[in-house]
Amino acid sequence: MSSLVNKNSFLPENPLKTKWAFASLLGMLIGFFLSRSLLSISMFAFGVSCLWGVSPKKWFQEKWWLLGVFWVSFYFLSYFWSSNIPYWSTRTQVKLPILFLPLAFAFMPNFSLKQLHIYTILLQSLLLIGVGYSLFYFFSNPHFYIEGYKVSHVIPTIPENDHIRFSLMVTGGIIWSVYFYPKIIFRWFKICTVIVIVILSLYLHLLAARAGLLAWYVFVFLWLVYLLFHVETRKIGLLLLTIITCSCFIAIKTIPTLKSRIGYFKWTLIVFNEGQRNGLYSDMGRVMSYDIALRLIKEKPLLGTGAGNILDTMKNRYQQRYPDVADEQRLIPHNMPLTVGVACGIPAMLVFLTWLFYPLTKIKKNRNGFFFFTNWLLMCIPIMVEPVLEVQYGVFVVLFFINWQSRFLNNNV
Repeated sequence: MSSLVNKNSFLPENPLKTKWAFASLLGMLIGFFLSRSLLSISMFAFGVSCLWGVSPKKWFQEKWWLLGVFWVSFYFLSYFWSSNIPYWSTRTQVKLPILFLPLAFAFMPNFSLKQLHIYTILLQSLLLIGVGYSLFYFFSNPHFYIEGYKVSHVIPTIPENDHIRFSLMVTGGIIWSVYFYPKIIFRWFKICTVIVIVILSLYLHLLAARAGLLAWYVFVFLWLVYLLFHVETRKIGLLLLTIITCSCFIAIKTIPTLKSRIGYFKWTLIVFNEGQRNGLYSDMGRVMSYDIALRLIKEKPLLGTGAGNILDTMKNRYQQRYPDVADEQRLIPHNMPLTVGVACGIPAMLVFLTWLFYPLTKIKKNRNGFFFFTNWLLMCIPIMVEPVLEVQYGVFVVLFFINWQSRFLNNNV
């Protein structure tokens, strides 16, 4: 074990700084599951511990951080053309982690292999607790929840029933477990990790949250392609391809919530083709939000409506174009680039898209590069179908997994 650690330079340069950073990192994970306040405090503590002693001159060498600061600054500046200041404050405050979390990860101290084992155990344990929380509710009244999926009401989840963000956290946990598996030292931990991966994968099909489930399928597809294209892992890839294909077919046919979700999606297509535009169906709601968003961007291409006015303006346009949609279903665009465009205009949207794709410039053609690309791609899925960076949990999940995996691009762990 010592040779592996020394080979990859995981001996900390500053033990105290490393301990504080690692404790804050674990605090962020726990905070995501248990407490918004703990999550916020831990993110701030992580930033302070990682940036302590780092010259500000080095900060400006981090281009991805600078791009993040640039597009978020549009939100702050939109104060001057926003009339709903409390809503503007909410929209800007939730993006504060973008101003320091990527920078903190860029200067995060290297963790030892032992610490990475601790991190993995905690992550897997918290995810299993979250799965247990959902299963408790599901098995207490399975008929109720199965029927609920016919109208897009899903099983309760941690945190605060945010099933989209939790499903993404589960998928991110699966990817990390697969990535870290070859470096696990203990046989019992390897066996437990395989079991956890299977449990979490089955749970995603039971939960049937489309963002997380789509991310899981994309990861599995890319991972199998990766295995099949390497001679030394081709046999493993073929075996896994057979097992996963059969398992997915069985899951679609047997898991009741997944069957109800698929039926709900098919029914949405039917009523949409019949001309219904009442917002009772989530997929239909997305299409309507895209239509309104594109019209608003065309009307105010340079400055947008202002971050404080985006919800009020969207609701007014719903009233004009889709009056049958209930007020509680008149939401901001279900797409993050469009949300930025409506709030702050096309220039801000272009900077945002540049920020979104910039991490691809770091990719290397090796195993670490593959897993980094996979994490980035899977975090892009919710960005394209949800205003994921408009909520605290979404900001954390997207930033956490992209930045965490990026730290291993230059290491063999």
